[in-house]
Amino acid sequence: MQQIIECVPNFSEGNDLNVIKRITDQLATVEGVRLLNVDPGKATNRTVVTFVGSPDAVVEAAFRAIKKLER
Repeated sequence: MQQIIECVPNFSEGNDLNVIKRITDQLATVEGVRLLNVDPGKATNRTVVTFVGSPDAVVEAAFRAIKKLER
C-alpha cells in the first residue's frame, strides 16, 4: 500500500496572480504531486493551496513553493 499525504499551506499573497502561478508551477515540477485546489483570497491577501502525493514528494513540493516566494 502506497502512503499519500495532503498538504494545505496558506501563502501570504492573494492578489498577484503571477505570484500565485509561480507557487503552483513549482508544485507541478515535483513528480508524484497532484494539485487539487487553489483558493486565492483577495480580502485576506492569502492563498490556500491543496495538494497530495507521497510524503517525500509533498515535502519537496512544499519547500519548492516556499523557496519561490523568497525575495
